[in-house]
Amino acid sequence: MHKDLTERLPEINPELASRVKEILEYHKSIRHLRGGEATKKKYRNGQSSSTRPMANTLV
Repeated sequence: MHKDLTERLPEINPELASRVKEILEYHKSIRHLRGGEATKKKYRNGQSSSTRPMANTLV
């Protein structure tokens, strides 16, 4: 889909391609913020990987 929006759409509809490009660039610029929020939410809810029981623990 990304290839269609970045490579093929400009040939079909340059005006729409320009608007789509702006949106994609904005989303790319805030991607690191959204990833950080997901991690914060994960650990706030107590779903960290360290809370899962280990299946193959040697005693």
